[in-house]
Amino acid sequence: MRTFRSYLPDIMADLSDRQKYGAQRLMRNLWRARGLLAVAIIALFCVHLFGDLPFMVLPAAIVALLLAAAISGDAEEADEERRATAEAGEMQSLSAENLAAAVTDPLIVFDDSASVIHANAAAIAAFGDLRPAMSLQLKFRAPEMQALIDAALSGGGSQSADFIDKLPVERVYRVTASAVGHGSRLHVLLFKDQSEARRIDRMRADFIANASHEMRTPLASIAGFIETLRGPARNDPAAREQFLQIMQNQTGRMARLIDDMLSLSRLEMKPYLKPGARVDVRQVVESVVDSLGPLAKESDLVIERDFADGPMETPGDRDELYQVFENLVENACKYGRDGDRIVVSIARSDKAPQPGIEVTVRDFGPGIPEEHIPRVTERFYRIDSETVQSRKGTGLGLAIVKHILTRHHGRLSIQSELGKGSAFTVYLPTN
Repeated sequence: MRTFRSYLPDIMADLSDRQKYGAQRLMRNLWRARGLLAVAIIALFCVHLFGDLPFMVLPAAIVALLLAAAISGDAEEADEERRATAEAGEMQSLSAENLAAAVTDPLIVFDDSASVIHANAAAIAAFGDLRPAMSLQLKFRAPEMQALIDAALSGGGSQSADFIDKLPVERVYRVTASAVGHGSRLHVLLFKDQSEARRIDRMRADFIANASHEMRTPLASIAGFIETLRGPARNDPAAREQFLQIMQNQTGRMARLIDDMLSLSRLEMKPYLKPGARVDVRQVVESVVDSLGPLAKESDLVIERDFADGPMETPGDRDELYQVFENLVENACKYGRDGDRIVVSIARSDKAPQPGIEVTVRDFGPGIPEEHIPRVTERFYRIDSETVQSRKGTGLGLAIVKHILTRHHGRLSIQSELGKGSAFTVYLPTN
């Protein structure tokens, strides 16, 4: 049995620690009140030097100031401790459900038997029914999810895997499984939606592949004609003239392709913000029709105008809207040449959800097969027919139109019937 004497070293060490803590706290308090102490001490010295203050009063006043500063510091430290205690109490009062609800990504909490304990609103919206006690292994039957859940239950630490949910629409998630704390026997699945990033990557890869294909064809044609001109057609003026004309057409096609690609790239770099300037759509369309009059004449077409009276303004960028209508009228001249006219009309629209302006470019050419209409605004998409392939184009015009209209909060609708022509209608809001 230990005697009291054996406890003395421990007691002294404890007192020493307390004294050290008290000294440290006193120094912190004095440091906090250093400005006040300095002013007070200087004032006391001034009174002592120039007044009748007795000498012993000065040390007493300094000691009193030091005590006051220490007490003030203790009060501040007590307030800080109370605030920290209150914050800790608030953290402890937060429930797991509240924390899960604050997470915007789908989150599922499950136990060692792979049964659902809790699913937040985002998870229920994404995956439907996730009631408590439901088996996760029956809910997510994909092999990658089965392996991820098994790895989490085996205590392998944080694990991640890609999961593709095909219904109701295909979504790609990066799923992370990890344990909740130590010894809690709870685990969590966190789903990060990667669908948009994957779509952009796929679109970028398709764009590069399509652009490379479009550029390769005219380059191969030009290279072949150069080889012919340097060989068999070296001294044949007629062949040389014919080949040079074809080469000029191919270089023009490449130049148009590059211009359209740069235009689309510039549009994609701009933010999707509603432009602030007001544009008179009637004036823009009139300028387009006037500038493309010679092209229509070359194709033996007449452009008819059917414009409503008065100015029609919309928030927008004039140059971009000019590009929209230029593409549409130019396409009508290219693909509607089997008809005899093109009708460009402008009218006010009172359709819900808000009033706007409708501009329609109608041709009377061969029309577009119904199955191709939903895809004609895709980049480089072309209808597989000799009539269309013979026209000059890059396959980017309608993609540029759609992108500009999206930025202007507008939309494009297409109606077509084989043998009767096509109508492209642009809707732009007035506010």
